[in-house]
Order: sequence, then structure tokens, then C-alpha cells
Amino acid sequence: MREILICPSMMCADFSNLKNEVEQLDKAGADIFHIDIMDGSFVPNFGMGLQDFELVRKITNKLVDVHLMINNPSEYIEKFIDLRADIIYIHPESDNQITRTLETIKNKGKKSGIAINPGTSIGNIEELLFLVNYVMVMTVNPGFAGQKYLNFVDRKIEKLLSIKSNYDFEIMVDGAVSPKKIKELSKKGVKGFVLGTSALFGKRKSYLELIEKYREYNIYE
Repeated sequence: MREILICPSMMCADFSNLKNEVEQLDKAGADIFHIDIMDGSFVPNFGMGLQDFELVRKITNKLVDVHLMINNPSEYIEKFIDLRADIIYIHPESDNQITRTLETIKNKGKKSGIAINPGTSIGNIEELLFLVNYVMVMTVNPGFAGQKYLNFVDRKIEKLLSIKSNYDFEIMVDGAVSPKKIKELSKKGVKGFVLGTSALFGKRKSYLELIEKYREYNIYE
């Protein structure tokens, strides 16, 4: 039996009071603060900035990850290591030397992760699975909050679950993750859930109430 990881997607937070948002989520029991960095090229949007990352990192002692939705992420790995990112996610399509980049992350004592777009097959990344601590399955097209969950991606999650025992990674999901999906996927063996407006932000209940509710789903056989 294992507990799930609750990972607030901070691009969905109230940026007029980001410090308070981080403090409240920290007190509510969030496990990993999820920071999206976008360059407007790899995905058609711009996400959070370095100053946002630094603020979150300064306020919390919890794990902070960074999801690099950018071209040539290897150029920025050292920067985020210096900023004390705990987990660094990169997309396999964005880096011509991805094995080297993943090895750099691990050799620096950080956790490495790959993010898989809805259109990226497991076959295209299977050789990389030996080099990662986390595989984050995108269940929407990356770049924007408020999208609909792409149900066909569940087949990819099932395939990852079926081969997971051959490797040493945890499965995360990111994109329009609803309470129903948390319950369904946690029972199957998914470890972590990046939560945005579908399950955490902009709700009438407090972060504490919501996270405690999702903890009820966190034990599976």
C-alpha cells in the first residue's frame, strides 16, 4: 500500500497573492509544487518565470519540480539546479541529446523526469525509462490550463503500468485531472497527480478540505 502524491499546478494559482497560495497549499499537505516553464515555441504559450519559481522555492521546504516545456532544455538545467529544483521534467522531442541531459540531472543529485505528450508513444521513449525517476503523462495537449481530459491517453497509462516493474520510475499524470480520475488511476497504481482547476484551484472548499478528501483515495492494494 502506498500514498499518492498531490502536486498543485502553480500556473493555476492566484498570482495576485502567490505567497499566500503557497503557504496555504503547504499547510494543506501538498507534496510537490509543480512549476510550468514555457517558451512560447515548444508550446504556444508562456508559463511561469524564474522569479515565480524562486518565490515558491523560498517559501516552502516541500519538493518543487519544474516542467520544462521549452526547446533545448539542456541549456537551462544548471540554472534550475542552482535554484534548487528537486525534480526536472523534460520532453523527449525537445532535446537532441536527451540521454545526456537526463544523466546530467541525475549526476547533480536531482530527480529526472520525462513528460510524454498525448501523441508520444511509449515505444519512442522506452529506452529512456532506465534513466528517469518519474514519467509524467500529459493527459491534455501541453501549454494551457482548463482543457478537457483526453481519455485515449488512459491506454498509454495502462501500458506504462504493465511495464513499470521492469524499471525504477513512478507514474505521474498532468492535465484536467478530476477527483474521479484521481480515484480511478490511484487504484490502478498511478503515484502522482498534478492538480489544476479540475480538482484544486477555484473551488468553494479549502485546499485542506480538498487534499484531505483526495487522501481518502490514496491507499490501494
